Amino acid sequence: MKSTLGILTAAGALALAAMPAAAQSPPAEIARLANGKPDLNGIWQALNSANYDLERHMARASMQLREGPHGPLPDVPLLRLGAVGAVPGGMGVVEGGKIPYTPEAAAKREENRKNWLNRDPEIKCYLPGVPRANYMPFPFQIFHNENSIFFAYEFAGATREIYLEDVGPAETDSWMGQSVGRWEGDTLVVEVSGLSDQTWLDRSGTHHSYKLRVTERYTPAGPNHLQYEAVIEDPEVFTRPWKISMPLYRRIEEGARLMDFKCVEFVEELIYGEYRRKPLER
Repeated sequence: MKSTLGILTAAGALALAAMPAAAQSPPAEIARLANGKPDLNGIWQALNSANYDLERHMARASMQLREGPHGPLPDVPLLRLGAVGAVPGGMGVVEGGKIPYTPEAAAKREENRKNWLNRDPEIKCYLPGVPRANYMPFPFQIFHNENSIFFAYEFAGATREIYLEDVGPAETDSWMGQSVGRWEGDTLVVEVSGLSDQTWLDRSGTHHSYKLRVTERYTPAGPNHLQYEAVIEDPEVFTRPWKISMPLYRRIEEGARLMDFKCVEFVEELIYGEYRRKPLER
């Protein structure tokens, strides 16, 4: 009897596993505005290592390495950071695994990696740009009604207004670019252009030119999840368009809010300290 019951239980488990995901557990109903569009209001955050490296990667000793007697070691300026300066492993968020760099651009990325401490704009609290702002280890908030959408980021107090009508080409390049949105069913599609070429896409030296164009897609995957995708195009740097994707999670703890991290004042000593009348020890 026990044997028969075990066989039936196993068969039932196999049958359940073979069922389509939708049949197993229908997605929970998503909140909507009065006009029927998904309600994106809330505080969202990515939980991955994409800000370290968009590509799949093993953990490594530092964000800036030098050759050691038995393999790479942290470069001297980062040595005292120990494990805090190390890079956690990640499965990667790039469709197909690899970013399709031109040979020249790939060489520049390697050069960026070797000079991470002096080159990564995140270190100097420059605005993060798009898409990097969405997967930094800081939350961001979406303010959304029937007529407007606005993004506010905790890091550096960055913001984006999502225009819901065509406003023409960006008048000038800027750190966060110009964002124009439209709806395709329940998916918010945002075309981003006019991005400054000074931003990076991660801490691993992933760079771009002023020709960067980003097409974002925000799709509700339940009441507390968004599926985020971004197609990245830049003919100066990449041989073809490529895509990243990841879930974004709603912060649901009591009192969830954006905290103050306007980090410009935190890096004044780093950037301008040498110009003091009596510089401090560096």
